[in-house]
Formats: sequence, C-alpha cells, structure tokens
Amino acid sequence: MLSAVSILLPVFGLIFAGFACRRANVLGPAAASELNRFVVWLALPALLFDILAHATWHELFQPAFVAAFGLAGLAVFAAVVGARVFLGRPLADASIDGLAAAYPNTGYVGFPLCMIAFGPSSLTATTLATILVVCVLFAIAIVLIETGLQSERRPHRLAIKVVRSLLRNPLLVAPALGAIVSAAHVTLPASAETFLKLLGSAASPCALVSLGLFLAERRTSGAAPRESSWWLTLGKLAVQPLLTWWLADRVFALPAQLVEIAVLLAALPTGTGPFMLAEYYRREAHVTSRTILHSTIGSLVTLTLILLHLHHG
Repeated sequence: MLSAVSILLPVFGLIFAGFACRRANVLGPAAASELNRFVVWLALPALLFDILAHATWHELFQPAFVAAFGLAGLAVFAAVVGARVFLGRPLADASIDGLAAAYPNTGYVGFPLCMIAFGPSSLTATTLATILVVCVLFAIAIVLIETGLQSERRPHRLAIKVVRSLLRNPLLVAPALGAIVSAAHVTLPASAETFLKLLGSAASPCALVSLGLFLAERRTSGAAPRESSWWLTLGKLAVQPLLTWWLADRVFALPAQLVEIAVLLAALPTGTGPFMLAEYYRREAHVTSRTILHSTIGSLVTLTLILLHLHHG
C-alpha cells in the first residue's frame, strides 16, 4: 500500500504546487495556458520522439498484449464518445471525454509502479502500452476532434482539412519522426540525446502544474453536468481494467505476468493528455480536469487493492 501511495503522492504534490501558486497569485491567469503550450509544442513532442526513436521492432512485437490492452482502451473510448454524442455533446468535446475515460497515465505512473511490482521485465510491456496510449489513442482522438471542429461537410474537402491540421500537430509529427529514425537505425548524437531527455522530462511536471493552475481558477461551471466526471472516472478505474483482464486472460490467454501488467496499467488514473488537448483546442475542460483529479484520488484505493491481490496471488 505504501508503495502505491508513494508513487501517487508526487502527482498530487505537483498539482497542489500549481494550485497554490495561482491562488497566491505567484503565477498569473495566463500561466496555465502558456505552460500547457510549452508542454504541447516542446516537452511532450520531445518525449514521444525519444520513445519511438529508441524502440526496436523486435522488442515491441507482442501482438496479443497490444490487442488486449489496445482493444480495451478503444472500446471504452468508443462507448463514451458514442454515448456523449447521443446525449447532444459536440463531437470534439465528446472525443475529449472519451479520452479522459480511456487514457491511463502509463508514462508517468506506469513505469515506476510496474518496476516496483514486477521489476525490469515489465519495461517492454509498459513501453508498448505507452505507445498505444500517447500515439494511437491520442491520434484517433485528435482526428475526431479535428473532424468535429471543421465546418466543411463535403467528404473530400473535410479529409483534406483534417489531414492538413494533423500534419501541423506536434503530438503526431514527433512520434512519426521518431519511428522513422528508429526504422532507419539512425544513431542520434549525444548532445541531441541529452536535449531530448532534458526537454522530455519536463512534460509530466509542467503538465501537472498546469492542471493545478487550471483547477485554481474560479470559473462558472460548464454545460456538462458535474456527475459526468464520476461516470468517466468509473469507466477509467473499473470498466477498462476489467475489460483488459477479460481480453488478456480469457480471449488471448496471455502469460500470467503479462495479464497482471496489462490490468495494472489499464487501472492507472487518467493522464494529463486529455486536459492538454482540451486546452490546446480551447474546449470546455472542467469535466476533464475533474476526471483527472477524481481518478487520481480514486486510484489510491483501486491500485492498492490490485497490488494487494497480485501480492496475495
């Protein structure tokens, strides 16, 4: 229990630091948006590029694990988007809600937590899960957001506008370039490696501080009901790990340790990616920020129970 708490407490600390700085007026009202721009345009692209540039196809070729973890996340994402659109929410906002319900914090909580629970053998699976979350799921959400924001309804013109917008998005361009570097077996200079590590390591703390700054702002409630965040949190902390377990254990019959790793990663709280997208596209972010906060608090209980069950097994 103490291990899970010790991993999650720094997350709360960074959020609280941003919250306190804004309430004390140390950072101004534009700080959240400007810090988020730094994450979206510099820090997170550097991290994504670095992950893909150092990934090898031999290490990453685990189709059953990819299918179990990926399909569970996509199913939760699609179900939430469909339900939100059916209830009258715009496609762009519904896509961000779907991402909030299916976007586990694999990069910043998953790696240290799996290292504690499973040791170095978990690194490859955690890397695969991170790529699926920050590249595949993120890309699908961005495509839907861009589609929802375009006023053009003729299919071919809409497709052209969406592709142009995607080609200008650093969160998709960076991992694509990283994959090209990996496939071409290009060795980056030591100075470039250091640059990427320094910049990429700033993504998580800056994003969490930006979230704290956002939560500290006194705003009127958005159009979406407050209960929405609780439903999204339930999907994130309960539905996604249960579906992942069913696919990994019953459908694809993965080895026991891979099943446990997949379930633990799927049960992680919502990462800051959905919040960054909401800020980047200037969409209503109240539901997203509350989901991140609620899922992070709730995961203290759910992750502890999962870890205790794994230890008992």
